[in-house]
Amino acid sequence: MENKLEELRKRLGMNQEELAKALKVSRQTVSSIETGKYNPSLELAFAISDFFGKQIEEIFIYGRSGRDEKK
Repeated sequence: MENKLEELRKRLGMNQEELAKALKVSRQTVSSIETGKYNPSLELAFAISDFFGKQIEEIFIYGRSGRDEKK
């Protein structure tokens, strides 16, 4: 799943550690979400959307790759 977390974080002039503290998670969690290695729980996704004042769908983009689509 793609996301805009890094972009939104940088717009606020925050580093990963600052965002992690605000969300009450580790910096490694923020990094893993930003790089797509980890998809947040629904609870964390809501916390992120609340923090940025955006809808979850504006931050996290679910899309199927061509190999997942039926031909």
